[in-house]
Amino acid sequence: MSRASYRKFPLHVRRRTPLSPGFVRFTLHGDSVTGMATHAPDQRVKLFFPLDGATMPALPDGDDWYAQYRALPAETRPPMRTYTIRALRPEQREVDVDFVLHGDSGPASAWATRADAGDVLVMLAPDAGFDGVPDGFEWRPPTGLRKVLLIGDETAVPAIAGILEQLADAPEPPRVIALLEIPHDADRLDLRAPAGASLHWLPRNGAAHGARLQAALRRLMPAHHAPDAETAKLEIDLDSEILWERSAAGDHGFHAWIACESAAAMAMRRHLIGALDIDRRAVACMGYWRLGRALD
Repeated sequence: MSRASYRKFPLHVRRRTPLSPGFVRFTLHGDSVTGMATHAPDQRVKLFFPLDGATMPALPDGDDWYAQYRALPAETRPPMRTYTIRALRPEQREVDVDFVLHGDSGPASAWATRADAGDVLVMLAPDAGFDGVPDGFEWRPPTGLRKVLLIGDETAVPAIAGILEQLADAPEPPRVIALLEIPHDADRLDLRAPAGASLHWLPRNGAAHGARLQAALRRLMPAHHAPDAETAKLEIDLDSEILWERSAAGDHGFHAWIACESAAAMAMRRHLIGALDIDRRAVACMGYWRLGRALD
């Protein structure tokens, strides 16, 4: 029987570190973390949160874990959300995950608002012993990379922070532009980035989600023409489908990585591909969440 690419890791909070009014970092600890892997700075994991007053039930492992999870009784099924590994230190049995705080509006934020040292949760993360093709990430820059455009709201700030750090360590870093939409001015973070990188912090301060990102992109990269009919064929029904498009390998020179609210992400993909004639294969575009909907 082949080994699954992801497996579950029981964890507890070792440290809680506030980063800003809207961001907090949890350093999670568990003996099994020695067997955890991360393959890219935007490595996705699933976190399972205990229900109020309940212990964590037995959770499934294996490649069919999601079907098993959905089959659990609703009253005992722990809420699950997708997060990014911010840092992994297997030798210390620690993994860092950054959370966005927005009160009790969701189970993850509600947990993060109150959690402290000793609190428990379960992570589904890459198994270091898996010898197949790794997955669960979209940062796949092309060869000959000369210019990078990173676009994300607060849900993507941890991934963008990791990408910037990786690029900062490159022997010949590309030119980097990053657009980061955050809830408030005080949520700006001190990120390590390549020399000369242009980081644009865009506090929303009550504006619509994604509006500041779209305006900044149009200002920095004005349209050459209106999107054509071919670009319209790339659009999807965001109420029934998840926007998730990987870039493709190749010597594009330019690479765009977009992750934010789905409608905003699709609008910015339309601008890049349809109004600027950028090769679709050079654009990774992910709807990390959908306004008005809860996504696992």
